[in-house]
Amino acid sequence: MALTLFRGLRSNCFRLYPSLYVARKHGVFYCSMTSAEGQTATQEKQQTQLKSSPRKESPKIEEVLKNYEAVIGIETHVQLATLTKAFCSCPYNYGAQPNTSICPICMGLPGALPVLNSKVIESAVKVGLALNCKLSLSSKFDRKQYFYPDLPKGYQISQFDIPIASDGYVDIDLPVEFGGGHRKFGITRVHMEEDAGKLLHTGNGNFSQEITILSYKIICSLLLVDLNRAGVPLLEIVSEPDMRTGVEAAEYAAELQRLVRYLGVSNGNMQEGSLRCDVNISVRPIGQLEFGTKVEIKNLNSFSSVGRAIDFEISRQVKLHSQGQADQIVQETRLWEEGAQKTVTMRKKEGLSDYRYFPEPDLPGVILSEEYINEIRESLPELPEMKRRRYEKLGLSMQDVLFLTNDINVAAFFDATIATGADVKLAANWIMGDIAAYMNNEKLSVNDIKLTPQELGELIASIKGGTISGKIGKEILLELMAKGGTVKGLIKEKDLVQAKMPSSRKVMVPKVKVKLPSILQMYLRLTTKRQIFRFGYVLKVGIGEVIPAFFQKIYLHSLNLAAN
Repeated sequence: MALTLFRGLRSNCFRLYPSLYVARKHGVFYCSMTSAEGQTATQEKQQTQLKSSPRKESPKIEEVLKNYEAVIGIETHVQLATLTKAFCSCPYNYGAQPNTSICPICMGLPGALPVLNSKVIESAVKVGLALNCKLSLSSKFDRKQYFYPDLPKGYQISQFDIPIASDGYVDIDLPVEFGGGHRKFGITRVHMEEDAGKLLHTGNGNFSQEITILSYKIICSLLLVDLNRAGVPLLEIVSEPDMRTGVEAAEYAAELQRLVRYLGVSNGNMQEGSLRCDVNISVRPIGQLEFGTKVEIKNLNSFSSVGRAIDFEISRQVKLHSQGQADQIVQETRLWEEGAQKTVTMRKKEGLSDYRYFPEPDLPGVILSEEYINEIRESLPELPEMKRRRYEKLGLSMQDVLFLTNDINVAAFFDATIATGADVKLAANWIMGDIAAYMNNEKLSVNDIKLTPQELGELIASIKGGTISGKIGKEILLELMAKGGTVKGLIKEKDLVQAKMPSSRKVMVPKVKVKLPSILQMYLRLTTKRQIFRFGYVLKVGIGEVIPAFFQKIYLHSLNLAAN
C-alpha cells in the first residue's frame, strides 16, 4: 500500500524535478508544493483582512429557527474499560508508545483468528438495560468493509442488522439556566464493534524534508500509523432524531457520559477519545413532515463544542433554505474547526451499500440467557435519573440535584455525608460551595481531598450545635481538605471552642447598660429585623467573644432583664 502511494507521488509531484529524491523509511509519503512568495503574500493578505474586519455577532439560534425546525440525532462511540481488547489479549493504555500493544490479531495479519472478550458482552448488556432497551437474546457480528490506512484488516468487526440492544430511551433534566424541564430521547440501537488505529502526521526530525526549488517549497512528510487502538472494544449508541437544539444534544451526550461512568464500563473522557460524538443534523420548514438532507459533523471533543457546532450548522442550512438553495445541502461528513468556529466539508457520506456488510465468519453468534440478563440487571447501581429523583424527594432544588449527580464520586460523597445524620441542605451547600471551590482551585477531584464524609458531617453538627461558628468552620474545613484530621481534634488542638458565656446570664446586663444605654430604650420599639441589626452592632463593639446565634439569645434575654 505504502509503495503504491509512493509510486503515485513520484509519477506526479516529483515529475517536475527528476533530480529530487526523498528517502523512504517507514509509513506513507505525502507531499505538497507551494510558491514561497505566493504563500507569504497570501498569509499577509489574510492577516490584513482579519485585522480590518471585526467579527460580526451571530444571530441567536432562536431567531434563526423562527420559521424552521432542526432535527438532530447523535451517534456516540464509547470506549469500554476492559483489561484487554475486543478480540485479543493485548492491553490498551492511553498515551502508550505507538505500536507497543499490538499482536497479529489486532494487526489483521493472515491466519490470525479473533476471540471475543466476554466483558464486552457484559458491558453492552449493562448499557442496554440502563438505556431501557430491548435486548437481543441472539445477535451476531458483521464485517463492515472500507479502506483507510489505520484499518489494517480492510474491514471493521461490528454489528449490522441484529444489534445487541435496541428501542430504548434516556431521560434527562435540562439545567435551569437553559430553561429547565424534563426530556426523553429515544435510543435506536446499541451495538458492539472494534476501534480502528490512529494516524499520526509528522513534519519534523528524520520523517520529513523541506526543499525550496525555483521559489517553490516542497514539503514531503510521512503519514505514520499507530495500531495500539486497533481492536479496542467500543459500544456505538445511536439516538433517535428527537433533539431539536444544540443544548438538548449537549445534555444528551453529557447524560450518556454520566451513565457509562455510573455503570463503570468506561471513563467517558472525551479528551482521550473514550467518548466520541458524531452529530447528524437536518433542517426543515416548520410543518413539513419529511426530514431534510442529513449532514454529519465529526471531531467534537467537548459538550460545548457539540452545542456550538450544531448551532453553526443549523444557521448554515437555514441560510441556504431561505435563499432558495436547499439543493446545495448534500449528505456529507463535515468537521468542526474550533479555532474558526465553523464546520467544513471532510468527505461525502458513504451509504450502507458502500460498506458491503456480511456476517463475520470467524466469530460465533452471541447468545444471551434470561438468567444472565437478570443477574446483570440486579447488579446495576443507582443510575443518574434515579438519583436525581431521590434527591428531589429530599427537598433539594434542581440546581443542587444536577450539580451533585453530575459526578458519581461527588454523589457518593454527599450520600455518605447525609448518612451520618447531617442536614441535607447544609451538606449540599458545603459541597457545592467551599468544597467545590477548593477542588476547582487546586485541580483536585473529591477523591483527592483529605476530607471524609464523616468529618464533614461532624463539622456540620458542630456548627449547628453551637460548638463553633460558621467562620471557624470554614477554617477547619480548609485544614481538613488539605491535611486531613478530625473536627474534634482540630478544635481541641487549636482551642477553637467558642465561649458559651458564664453560667449566670445576668453578667451581661451591666455590659449592656454601661456600653450601650441608648439601645435599651430603642430595643423596646424595634421589630424583629431591627433587633437583628442592633444585635450586629453590639457584636461589632465587642461585647463577648461568642457565636452569633448564642449571643443573640443571651443578648435579648439580658435586655429583657435590664428593662425590668
